[in-house]
Amino acid sequence: MVVIKKVSAKHILDSSKEKTIFVSIDTNIGRFFSSAPTGKSTGKFEAKPYKKDLEKDIETLKKFSDYFSNESIDDFYDLRRIEDTVDGHVGANTIFALESAVLKALAKEKKKEVWEIINSNAAKRKKFPRLVGNCVGGGKHSKGKKPDFQEFLLVPKTNSVKESFEILKKAKKEFIYSLKKKDENFSGKKNSEDAWETSLNEKEILDILNVFKLQSGLDVAASSFYKRKKYYYSNPLLQRTKDEQFSYISNIIKNFGLFYIEDPFEEEDFESFAQLSKKFPESLIVGDDLTATNYKRVEKAIASKSINALIVKPNQNGSLIEVNRICQLAKKNNIAIVFSHRSGETEEDIIADLAFGFQADFLKCGITGKEREVKIKRLIEIERKLK
Repeated sequence: MVVIKKVSAKHILDSSKEKTIFVSIDTNIGRFFSSAPTGKSTGKFEAKPYKKDLEKDIETLKKFSDYFSNESIDDFYDLRRIEDTVDGHVGANTIFALESAVLKALAKEKKKEVWEIINSNAAKRKKFPRLVGNCVGGGKHSKGKKPDFQEFLLVPKTNSVKESFEILKKAKKEFIYSLKKKDENFSGKKNSEDAWETSLNEKEILDILNVFKLQSGLDVAASSFYKRKKYYYSNPLLQRTKDEQFSYISNIIKNFGLFYIEDPFEEEDFESFAQLSKKFPESLIVGDDLTATNYKRVEKAIASKSINALIVKPNQNGSLIEVNRICQLAKKNNIAIVFSHRSGETEEDIIADLAFGFQADFLKCGITGKEREVKIKRLIEIERKLK
């Protein structure tokens, strides 16, 4: 049993050099800590990261420290006590970091791994999420002339996390030669997610992706360039209506054989998502801004048959109890689960335990960069221990 004696918090810098929260707890078995990432491309339906702002949440946690001393935690579902205490007083980032630190304490007290606290049966299935690697970036994550779509992805088809990681690192390294040939402005710079920056447009990048003979995909992040009922492209400069966007996305999926496509339409357009899912049942039509790790939004997307896969960003919601409910709902309806990083990451690796514990189908956390690699390496460590 874990008894929380003291809670404190401070700000640290994430990979984008933005401030984010770092939570520390003192317990009967020692000190534990965790941090939360920050998102640059955010859906309007996700929970607020902080009640008012970061510094106010830090101040609030300190005030609540004495309340936690009355609580003892013995299993995953006891996190509800934490949530009942802070509900309405702090934001999703703060709750996520706090609950993550508590899970680490609980794992230590029970001499288990964090994922075992979530789901001890995961060891029997040994189902590891497939890696989704971001090779080239655009949209809000990159600067200068860039593709309008946010991420260009490779998805190795292997059951080994370690093998998948090696494939992705090799592909990303080789990608640079093709970019140098096609993009006279290519300088070798990387964006906030450690993906290559380029002035090429989406079709030119997809041509390169196809060379690798791996399953490939896109995070379109369409809401980021949608306004006044049109999609405003910058590279090249043009506008597309809802119907034109549907035709364009359909052609891309067909012509490039895309396996994975995330947020191809703006976050209110359940109808277009549903039409695309019906047209391409063999591809993963993934909701992120559409669903926002929000139970009611996921319910609506399932009811309208808008998606066959969804992004789970734990700090979009905050409550790991709710994340569990969402994962159970997805599994019940045969919706693939993709646990995902954010653009502004920290060296916190608990998402690997969460993805394995909740038995996610995929883990999207980039390929390179210390904040990204630490998560994959943690998943590889879990894999190695279970062999």
